[in-house]
Formats: sequence, structure tokens, C-alpha cells
Amino acid sequence: MSSVGSTIDAGFVARHAELARGYGGGGDPADPALVQAMQMVLHIPKNDPPARSALLAAAASAVVALCLDERVGPDGEWEERYLTWKRSRIRKVARRARGAQWLAAQEVDGVTVDFAGAQARALVPGPVGEVDPRIRRLQISGTELPVTEEIAIDPESPVLWVNAELGMTVGKAAAQVGHASMLLAGALPAQRAYAWAAQGFRCTVAEADPGRWAELQRRVAEGSAVAVRDAGFTEVAPGSTTVIAVA
Repeated sequence: MSSVGSTIDAGFVARHAELARGYGGGGDPADPALVQAMQMVLHIPKNDPPARSALLAAAASAVVALCLDERVGPDGEWEERYLTWKRSRIRKVARRARGAQWLAAQEVDGVTVDFAGAQARALVPGPVGEVDPRIRRLQISGTELPVTEEIAIDPESPVLWVNAELGMTVGKAAAQVGHASMLLAGALPAQRAYAWAAQGFRCTVAEADPGRWAELQRRVAEGSAVAVRDAGFTEVAPGSTTVIAVA
């Protein structure tokens, strides 16, 4: 990521500081309907679906863009909903949409990112029992997208490496790269996060084979990369490292 000027908007600094504090700390509420989650909508048309890597990159960018949007900051219209979720046990739920479903999703509070012809929208979090009907009707599982072996790595933006051995569905992987973009932004100094924001939080998502994964784990150990370890609610075993993000 290239650098930007020394002047950073004070509101951005405050939002970044909140993100950098980390997440969670408390258990789930007694009422399952009050469990907090961020809904994510992936645009997967029936004809001419997007490339998997581009769709995951759009999803990752949308999540971090929402987390640093001025509307989640102090006195922002989304602040209370965002902080209630962020300070709970972090959950994301990815759903797929096409046609009129996708257009309807744009009417629900959130941030949409278009990357290389792929689109994803991260919605303002809230209780799972109060998901907007336009979103609740969208399927969580279903359409899969093939993994592309060769991905062009952009040297000017972060890379989110997905653990290929886990064989995650596109929906599960979308949630995991969303976790990764949040962790990475919070780990970066505010100046570098601001530079990333100026690039629209552009990133590359690629699959890591066992050899590369071992190298990435060494980078996590030395502190030059951040890792997502899943709670194991769906698809993978608790504690599995799903994504490693490199600035």
C-alpha cells in the first residue's frame, strides 16, 4: 500500500482506534434471537457468475469499508448497532442474491463494493431474530464458484490467503475474509489504514497450498501477518486457521 499525506480525518482515527481495540469479550445472550451478526450479500447471477476470487475480494472490502464508515463512528447513525455487534461474539452470515433480490438488498443499510465485475454488500449488524425480510429470504447455501488456480497478485494491496485444505464454500470463505480484512485494518497503523481506505480497501484473495500456508504461518508467528481462527460454528473444526492476511 502506498502512503498518503500526514493529515488524517479525526473521525477516521476514532473509528480505526475502535477497530484496533479488538472484538468480543462476552458470551452469547440467553435469547438466541438476540445473537448479533453481520449479514453479507453476495451477488451471484444465474448467468455469467463472477470469479470466486473477485467475489471474495469484494466481500472482504465491503466488510472493512463498513467498519470504518463514518456512519459507525461517534454519533453516527449506525454507531449503536455496529458497536453492539463488535463488542459481542463476532459473527457473519453470507447469503446469495440475484436480480431483484440483489436490488432489494441495496435498500437495506450497508456498504456495497464492486471489484473486477463482482459485487458484495456488507449490512449493518443486528440481532439474528430481526433480520430484514428482504435479507432473511435469501439462501445461505447453494451456488458454488470454482477455485481459480492462478490469481494475479496486486503488489500494491493486501493479500488475503485462504487455507485451501479446508475446502470452504464460497459463503464460508466470504465470512472468513471479512474477518481477515477487519483484523488487518485494526492491526495496521492508522496512517496505513487510511492509505488503504483511499484505495477503496482493494485487496487480492487467493488460495494457499500447504507449502505457502506453512510460510504464511511463519509470518504470523513473527508478527508480519494476521490470522483468522474460526470458532467452528459451521464447516470447519473449532480453532481452524482459515485465512492469513498480509499487508
